[in-house]
This record gives sequence, C-alpha cells and structure tokens, in this order.
Amino acid sequence: MTAVTAVTDRTDHDGGEKGARARVHPDAPASRPDDPPPRSDGTASRGDAPAQTGADADADADADAGTETEAEVDAYAHADAEGRPRDGSQWDDGLIARRATDEEPAQQATQTAQTGQAEQAGQTAQAAQAAQGDLAKSGPTGTQIVFPVAYDVPLRSRLDEFRELVGVSRARLDSGTLAEAGRVLDEAAARRRLSGQHTVVALAGATGSGKSTLFNALAGAPLSDTGLRRPTTATPIVCSWSDGAGSLIDRLGVPGRLRRRPLEGVEGESALRGLVLVDLPDHDSAAVQHREQVDRILALVDAVIWVVDPEKYADAVLHERYLRPLAGHAEVMFVVLNQVDRLPGEAAHQVLDDLRRLLDEDGIAVGEYGEPGATVLALSALTGDGVGELREALGRFVAEQGAPARRVAADLDAAAWRLRSAYATGERSGLGEEARDDFAARLADAVGASAAGEAAERAWLRNANRACGTPWLRLWRWLQSRREPSTGRLILPVPAEEEATARQRVEQAVRTLSERAVAGLPDPWAQAVREAALHGSQGLPEALDGLAARATGPQGRPPRPGWWPVAVLAQACMTLLQVLGGLWLVAQIAGVLPPNLGVPALLMAMGIVGGPVVEWGSRLAARGPARRYGLEAEHRLREAAAGCGRTRVLEPVAAELLRYQEVREQYGRVLGMTTVVR
Repeated sequence: MTAVTAVTDRTDHDGGEKGARARVHPDAPASRPDDPPPRSDGTASRGDAPAQTGADADADADADAGTETEAEVDAYAHADAEGRPRDGSQWDDGLIARRATDEEPAQQATQTAQTGQAEQAGQTAQAAQAAQGDLAKSGPTGTQIVFPVAYDVPLRSRLDEFRELVGVSRARLDSGTLAEAGRVLDEAAARRRLSGQHTVVALAGATGSGKSTLFNALAGAPLSDTGLRRPTTATPIVCSWSDGAGSLIDRLGVPGRLRRRPLEGVEGESALRGLVLVDLPDHDSAAVQHREQVDRILALVDAVIWVVDPEKYADAVLHERYLRPLAGHAEVMFVVLNQVDRLPGEAAHQVLDDLRRLLDEDGIAVGEYGEPGATVLALSALTGDGVGELREALGRFVAEQGAPARRVAADLDAAAWRLRSAYATGERSGLGEEARDDFAARLADAVGASAAGEAAERAWLRNANRACGTPWLRLWRWLQSRREPSTGRLILPVPAEEEATARQRVEQAVRTLSERAVAGLPDPWAQAVREAALHGSQGLPEALDGLAARATGPQGRPPRPGWWPVAVLAQACMTLLQVLGGLWLVAQIAGVLPPNLGVPALLMAMGIVGGPVVEWGSRLAARGPARRYGLEAEHRLREAAAGCGRTRVLEPVAAELLRYQEVREQYGRVLGMTTVVR
C-alpha cells in the first residue's frame, strides 16, 4: 500500500516557501495516538502525519480548481487551539514551532540550548540577508539560506543596455513592438531576485509522450497521475528536491496542493538537490487552457525537457510552434526520446539520428563532444532504461547553477533579434554630401539665386556705364527718363503663379531630401525623419522670400575697381577737348581769334572720338568685375538659402539620423556585437 502524506508548509511574510509538499512513502502506516510529539526545534519526525486515504488522494488529483488559501483554511479548521489536529494526530511540518518562533521570541530565547543555537543560526541568516540585499529563507529558523541569482558582468551590461534601448525607443516604436522586450526585462529582474541555488526545469511534450511517467521515475514515486485517459495531466505539478524554492514555485502560479517532494532514499536523489521539476499539461491538448498554461510556464522556467515518443517526434506543431522559435535556447534544453522499449533492434538509434536531423533543421545545436547545445537522450521511463543517464545529466546541469542566467541571456538574444527590423537593415542610411548639396541647390533655385546674381551683374555694368560714359550720352538718357512716365520705373509685384511655383519648389526640395534621408531606415525611424523634415519646412518658403527681398532691395554703392577713376578722368579730358575745340572755333568765326580751323577741329575730333572709345573700353574692362560682383551676390543668396534650409530642415533631420545611429550602435551592444549591419 502506498500512502501520500500532504504537508502544509508556511513561512513568515518575508516570502519563504508557501504551499503544500507531498512525500510518498511505500507502505506508510497510519498515525497512531501514541505517536511522538513534534520536536522542540520546530521540525517534525518523519512519518508522523496521518496517511491520506485513497479517496482523499483521488479527490485531490481530480481537483482542477481551488486556491492555496482554501487548503490552508481547511487545515486550520481541523486543528484545535493549540495547533494540533482534532483527530489526535501530530503535525509533522514544524508549522507550530515556526509560528511560536515568530510570535514569542522572548520565550524562545529562554528555552533549551538547542533552541538558542537555532536563534543564533537565524541571526546569521539575517546578517547574510542584509549583505546580499534580497534573500529568500525557507523552512524554520536555522535552515538553509537561499541566495538570489548572480548574473555575470557581461549579462548585466547587456540587460542595462537593453533597458536603456527600450526606454529611448518608446517615443519611436509602438508599445506592441516593445511588449516582448519589456516582458523579458521584467522576467529577468524577477528571476534575479529569486533563488539562484534552484533550477526550475519543465517537462513538456505531446499527448501520450510519457511526461508524467518520466516525472515519477525521476522522483522515485508516483507523484503525477499516469494512464490511458487523455489528457492525464490537467494542471502543472511541481516536485522540489530541496527547500527554499517556494518563491520560485509561487512565480509559476502552481497552488500548494500540487507541490510535491521526491521519495527520500532513492538512488541519485542527492545529485538532483536544487532541482524544481514541473510536469506540464500536453502542449497539443484539445483544451485551450492547457496550452495556455504550457506557454505561460515555458516562459518562466530555467530549462525544459522535451519528451517525445517514436510516433510524434516529428510532429509539425512541436517543431514549428516550440522548437524552432526556441532554437537559441539550446543550452537550456533537453530532448528526450521516450518509449524506446517499443522499438526493436537498431530502430531506436535510427529514430534518434532522425530526431537529431530534425533538430538541426530547426536550428537547434546539439551538444555533443563537449560542444554547447541541447542534450539529446533516448530512454524508457517505463522500464527505467536510460533514466539514470538523464538523472546524471540533470544533476550536472543543476549543480552548475548557470541555467537561470543562460535562459535570461537566450531570452535577451531572442527578444533583441525580433527587434532587428526596427533597428537595423542591410542598407546604408543617412545623408551624404550629394544629398545636402542637391537640397541647397534646389533651395537656391527656388529663391532665384541665379537671377539675383545676373541682376547684380547688370546693375554693376549700368553703374560703370554711367560713371565712364560720355557726358552727352548721359545727358540724353537723363532727358529721356524725364520724358517717360514715372510708372515705368515702379517695381512690379511678383505674379501669383511665380510665387506658387517657388513654394512648390521648396516643398519638392524638402520631400526629395527626406526620401533620401530615410533610404535604408526602418519604418519607425523613417517616419520620425519625415516628420522632422515636414515640421522644419513650415515657414521655410516665407523665410526664403525674405532673403530674396533683401537681396534684390536697395544695396550700397558697389565697389569700384582701381581703373575706374582713370576712366572717369579720361572721359572728362575728352569732354574738355570737345568744349575747348568748340569754343576755339566759335571765337574764330566771331573774329575774336585769327582763323585757324585745323587745331580746334582736331581737338574737337579727338574729344568726340575719344569719349566713346573710353566708354567702350570701360565696358570691356567692367565685364570681369561685374561678373564677379554678380557671382558674389548669387553666392551670398545661395549661402543664405542653404543656411535657412540647414537650420530649419537639415539639422532636425540630421539629429534624428544621429539618434538612430546611436540607438543602432546600442542595439549592436545588446546583441554582443561591436558593429551592426550598415
């Protein structure tokens, strides 16, 4: 006869182990009235609890609902005022002793020397808790102290980088994109606060693969129901090989009535110290809630043992929904081919080789010859063949105490890789010099820089002609201007069509720039760059119009070249010769001077011919300075337009591109890479 002893285990509010543990003892006798009382140190004698009847065991196994609190209330309802069960039997879990330790410390200090030693051990535990910052104590005072998980420096750095990356990306990426990353960070922080001396391993598999049978074989006792009814396992069942795992099991959401302890004295039990094994429902169950429980707990455990059988080891649901997405978790994965006793001869080796081939196609590295990767084994949970090998592999795996950190690192890699499309692409992104120059040229064209330069050149030539031209020609032009109506000299307003065309050119320049800037960018960052360019372009046409108005407005006197005064003096001399020759001729005609037509006629001819020659020469000499003056005016307007566009559009766009570059480099550090694809 096999009796299952249910023990309710509670600790103080600091967060120790809470729930129910079950020890299975073959042929355990029922409790007797003369059983020894609990020991004074708060522990219970083994085998003190009353045997659970078969009906009670069946009732517990069939109960799919219920809470841990209800189990505790039921336990209190069957106990008297002193904490003893009303049927006369004794509690065997040290509950009353721990309650006395918490409520009456003064009385405990005056008791036996053994109790004093327990208090001293409790003080040592408190000191260690203060040193570690976050420790979880389980069991009565003086039992083992559970230390939290210690992540190594590279993993902590990557988590910090990833947390910062998610923080700076919230303004660019939607919450749905970052949800998985936030969950990974939260779970990494939660796991770090819990026991690092325990390793939570889940047994997962399809219907009929033999998960529960393997669970019982590892525990050395029938803790989980097995049978032909499907699904046999409706709720997760947990078996812990050592104390202090209560908080870890609480995190899984497994109620106390489904928490078990292995049979003591089983071969290899000590090698699994620190193991917390979870028997999951079928991942291909027809019940949706079963699949949801599997997915939820698989995201929380440190490692997983996939149990497959010769019939379903190639099942598409297993490979496409679980193994392939978890390919990066190979170092925290066991793949066990169960029920090999059903395969004749060399068939087991052939199926195992085919399983390895499928795992390789899924991208899962198989750990062979000392290489890191998944452990692949063949066994029969029913006959026990190969179970010892799995127990040894599990023992080494748990003893390393590195599974929590490796699982977090694998989750971090997977979450970061899923965000790759939001941070890195295979194309080069950014603004080159060609794109910047093209934008400046488009703005200069919209503002009319070339036309302004030509106008400045013509104005300089006009001033040169006025200064170096013949006085008679200037007088005639002045008289002509006096005869023309004054309305002819008014500056006509810019036609509306030309103004609309200039605005369209500015908008087109901004659109072209933004499209070049976002080439190769992920969609969220491309949208941010477009918005920055659009926001900066508001008011840009008006600003460019102001620049054009100032450029075409009244300017100061243009600079004169060194030869200009010489030309003016020469023109004055030519005019003087004309006047002198004319007066001389008039005087000869009037008889004032003796007649001599040759000299005055020569002087007048020299003045008349020399004036246009000087004007023509001045025009030729003025072309170079006028051209330079026009180019300078055009260059100033181009620079002003480029500066306006740079301040309003280029700088905001460049800031977004720089922010993306920094985020991409940080993403590379999260992936553990020095560079990312550009």
